[in-house]
Amino acid sequence: MFDPEELEEIQSAKSEWEAEEVDPTLERFGERKEQFETDTGGRPVKRLYTPNDIADLDYNEDLGFPGREPYTRGVYSTGHRGRLWTMRQYAGMGTAAETNERFHYLLDEGQTGLSMAFDLPTQMGYDSDDAMAAGEVGKSGVAIDSLRDMERVFEGIPLDEVSTSMTINAPASVLLAMYIAVGDQQGVDRSELRGTIQNDVLKEYIARNTYIYPPEPSMRIITDIFEFCAEETPKFNTISISGYHIREAGATAAQEIAFTLGDGIDYVQAAVDAGLDVDEFAPQLSFFFAAHNNILEEVAKFRAARRMWAKIMDERFGAENPASKQLKFHTQTAGSTLTAQQVENNVVRVAYQALAAVLGGTQSLHTNGKDEALSLPTEQSVRTALRTQQILAHESGAADTIDPLAGSYYVESLTDELEAEAFEIIDEVDSRGGMTKAIDNGWVQRQIQDTAFERQQEIESGERIIVGVNEFQVDEEEEVDIEEVSKEQQERQKERLESMREERDDGLVDERLTALEEAARGDENLMPYIIDAVKAYATTGEICDAMRAVFGEHNQGGAM
Repeated sequence: MFDPEELEEIQSAKSEWEAEEVDPTLERFGERKEQFETDTGGRPVKRLYTPNDIADLDYNEDLGFPGREPYTRGVYSTGHRGRLWTMRQYAGMGTAAETNERFHYLLDEGQTGLSMAFDLPTQMGYDSDDAMAAGEVGKSGVAIDSLRDMERVFEGIPLDEVSTSMTINAPASVLLAMYIAVGDQQGVDRSELRGTIQNDVLKEYIARNTYIYPPEPSMRIITDIFEFCAEETPKFNTISISGYHIREAGATAAQEIAFTLGDGIDYVQAAVDAGLDVDEFAPQLSFFFAAHNNILEEVAKFRAARRMWAKIMDERFGAENPASKQLKFHTQTAGSTLTAQQVENNVVRVAYQALAAVLGGTQSLHTNGKDEALSLPTEQSVRTALRTQQILAHESGAADTIDPLAGSYYVESLTDELEAEAFEIIDEVDSRGGMTKAIDNGWVQRQIQDTAFERQQEIESGERIIVGVNEFQVDEEEEVDIEEVSKEQQERQKERLESMREERDDGLVDERLTALEEAARGDENLMPYIIDAVKAYATTGEICDAMRAVFGEHNQGGAM
């Protein structure tokens, strides 16, 4: 971008500026801190960035144009000028009826996509009346015990008019089957169903632990979903490869990129090894990242991830379809940054994080409610979170031009640094046999744990300021209304489940669960069998148990 002579002149002028302006100022006043660093990873931030910091940048090779490789500037040619990101507020309110009510409320308030949160028993493949579900029914999201619950969730919501994201992993095949079954009931062509299932089990072994089966059968189920959806539901994203939970567990921005794309590499390789054509399934892959407080680091992270995925799909897998190389991603503002102290401050945090996501070119966005450090969000806090996105879209100007921070000496330099560091981590993962093996021996988890420990030490020492927590506290905290799931609601869910079981055809259920178990022992695609079981009103737990009987369960204490 700059010729060597010009760069030399700039460097000379910078040295002169430092001697004449900066040094005298430092002698008189100093600076706020001895060392300025990025939010994670301890990457030093220079006082000033100039063209010398991006001297090797090649516009066409490193940036290009939106919608063209290497996709640094975005995967769509018109960015948010053509279409705003999907405003997808995460919601799941204990029971199917309450979730349906919240979904209708959000759609009426201008939300453009649905995002479904499930309670812990559903995430683990247990029914609400299972002993393992005791005390957890409906607490972290909606309880989905059978197709009847899913029917109630989407009552009055035409599935050909909405896009639905489901944060579900180990039992993703079951919940996807229920969604397809509801669409079939509504008469919606499967090819018109739009949305995403998270379906990212490797991340569960790393960060969240809501897994069921060991890795090998889990990968089989995932590739079955890839194959089935490429044919039946081509507009539905079959996986949301999630860096969000990795970052929430304590990872740095570079680790978030590396471990997320590393998981993606293993998923693609597993599908290719199963005989699938990369250009048939890869366009349906999607990603899920966190947006934290350091706006410029987050923007650089998103840009670096896009460029890296294009290189990975081209160089490792020989993808030819441009859509196979496009990293499309959902963003959620960072739950781990929300504080129980002075919850109003969380509104500000969420707004800045949302700005980073939009400037970074996200395809969809969830903004957290201010009270999510305490409970499921109230209707009022959900509305404020949604309004944050709407103000950002229609009043801020942030979406009026594509990749507005491109060309910033700092942002471009930081993008390059994050890419280089993330590729170094991926190389280390490769040397350990790939992500699955690196997770198996605990290496990935240790990297994240070490980072999280260092961050906590910084907070406790006061080196890292968290407003309202270790600085700028108040003597008395204001009381906050929170959402709670009562014991009566949990009991009603169990009663509905019992009533459904009494009304269904148990013979048909047994027949279809037996067929599923037999298919699991062979090598057929499991999705048609799961859909058949769902349509007979087999429960989530029963379907997962049929596969548990064949695949077993992953033992957290043992090796993968």
